[in-house]
Amino acid sequence: MNVKTPIDFWFDFSSPYAYIASEWIDALAARHGRSVRWHAILLGVTFQAAELRSPVAYPLKREYVMRDFARSARFEGVPYVQPGKFPISTQNAARLFWHLTASDAEYGKQWARCALRAYFTRGVDLSDPSTLASLAADFGIPDAAAIWSDQHWKEVLKCENDAAVAAGVFGAPYFIVDGEPFWGNDRKAQIAACLARICSPQLARQD
Repeated sequence: MNVKTPIDFWFDFSSPYAYIASEWIDALAARHGRSVRWHAILLGVTFQAAELRSPVAYPLKREYVMRDFARSARFEGVPYVQPGKFPISTQNAARLFWHLTASDAEYGKQWARCALRAYFTRGVDLSDPSTLASLAADFGIPDAAAIWSDQHWKEVLKCENDAAVAAGVFGAPYFIVDGEPFWGNDRKAQIAACLARICSPQLARQD
């Protein structure tokens, strides 16, 4: 009997593609009897490890990817408004995620969805401490600044970034399904095919 292990999903609060993927990954997993483990990371760390840069850092790519963010959201039926400030630093939002996830993984996911939607549909600047604290307070986290300033949660995020790099993560969204890695929001159909076969990496490659 196949053991249906959780899907691992890595995201950065500043990634448009990760935002879009966050809107479909749990529903897709549920259709196949799977759960999803969410991992908030900092893309800058993975880019550095992989000797990469953000695609918007290249003038030749920037106009294309800015167009593709909105197009990909429309294709998925997800609301999207390009934030005025982009990209942004997201370590504080990520530390809040790990603080919540430590006691309740579902609550951590709810915070992630709240923050991602705030940034990518309303342009709420998650990098601004006062703005983030206000969003967190509305969500039900009254002591957000104390949490993200706590050395413990700084270390937790650092460890999670290191673990992501060790797992081969070099961008977001990034998924691992039964040992098989998938990078990008555009891997949805391949992930679905893999899940339908309750795959090992070997089975997933069979035609």
